[in-house]
Amino acid sequence: MVNVRDKGLVVLTGCGHAGAINTLRYAQELTGIRRIHAIIGGFHLSGPHFEPIIAPTVAALKEIALKMIVPAHCTGWKATHAIAREFPDAFVQNSVGTKFAIG
Repeated sequence: MVNVRDKGLVVLTGCGHAGAINTLRYAQELTGIRRIHAIIGGFHLSGPHFEPIIAPTVAALKEIALKMIVPAHCTGWKATHAIAREFPDAFVQNSVGTKFAIG
């Protein structure tokens, strides 16, 4: 995680086995910073075992009010599309070589 001046936290995840929301809340706890600007990485929502938590994850992301949501590899097709649909202004599609300028 990085605290970007005048933006808030930018949280990077690998394969988010702990859950994207748990990871964001833990970042807030560790830093004492409530404002989260972005989450970038895997949210671990792929496959039938994790699909039931897509809707609660999307609902929690709404509460956090992120400005940028960049789901990656293990987020899965269904979750990525749900996030894109619910957050048209915050969702960023990415691929190998995508660069982000935050600040």
